[in-house]
Amino acid sequence: MVSVALILLFVLSCIVLRLISVIRRTRTRFSDARPTPPKTCSLAVFLGSGGHTSEALVLLSALDFSRYSPRKYIYSQGDILSAKKAVNLESLKAPECTSHPVHSTDATTPYTLVSIPRARRVHQSLFTTPVTAARSLITCLYHVTIAPLLSGHPFADVLVVNGPGTCCMLCLAVYVNRFFGFHSPKMIYVESFARVKTLSLSGKLLRPFVDRSPSCRFVVQWPELLNDGGRGECRGWLI
Repeated sequence: MVSVALILLFVLSCIVLRLISVIRRTRTRFSDARPTPPKTCSLAVFLGSGGHTSEALVLLSALDFSRYSPRKYIYSQGDILSAKKAVNLESLKAPECTSHPVHSTDATTPYTLVSIPRARRVHQSLFTTPVTAARSLITCLYHVTIAPLLSGHPFADVLVVNGPGTCCMLCLAVYVNRFFGFHSPKMIYVESFARVKTLSLSGKLLRPFVDRSPSCRFVVQWPELLNDGGRGECRGWLI
C-alpha cells in the first residue's frame, strides 16, 4: 500500500508540475521584438447563442476574411439560429463561399460549422450539470485534440470566445493540448458588452488562463471591470 501511495504521489506531483509549467508559459509576456505575423491565420470562434452570437459576429465582421482563413464557427447543439447567422455573415463577407454550411475538417474549405453539446442548459439542475459538462468536454477534446491528430490539420491558430459557460469546455480542451505538448490555439476572451460592473462566471473562470497575445488576451469593454487590479485590457466598445 505504501508503494502504491508513493507511486500515485509521484504521478500527481508530475501532473501538478506540468500544469504549473503550462500556466507560467501562458502568462509570459511577449517581447517587444515580435516575429513577423503570418500572412494567414486560421480562426475559431464560439457562438454562445443570442446576444453572445451577435457580439461575436459583429467582431468578426471587421476582419479581413482573406487573412483569417479557414474559419471555424462553433455553436451549441440545437442553436440553429447561430449557425444560420454565421452562414449569412460568410455570404456577406466571402461571396465565393458556398451558401450552405460545410461540415468538414478539411483546412482548404473557407469555413466550417461545428456543433458541440451544451455544458449546462438553461435552468438545468446543478446536480446533473457535471454529466452534461463532461459530455461537452469529451466532444471538445475530439474536435480540438483527436480530430487534428488524425487529420494532420490543427484545430485553429486563434480561438475567440465571449461566453457563456460552454466556452470553458473549449478552453479546457486547449489546455489539455498544451499539457501534452500538442498544437494549441491562442485564446482570446472578449467579455460581453452587457457586463458593465462585474465579470460573467465564464470571465472569472478564464481570466487567469487566457493568453497574452501581441494585441490582447483578456478584453473587457467597460473599464470598471478592471478596478480589482486583475489581468486584462479595456479596449472600449468593440460592438
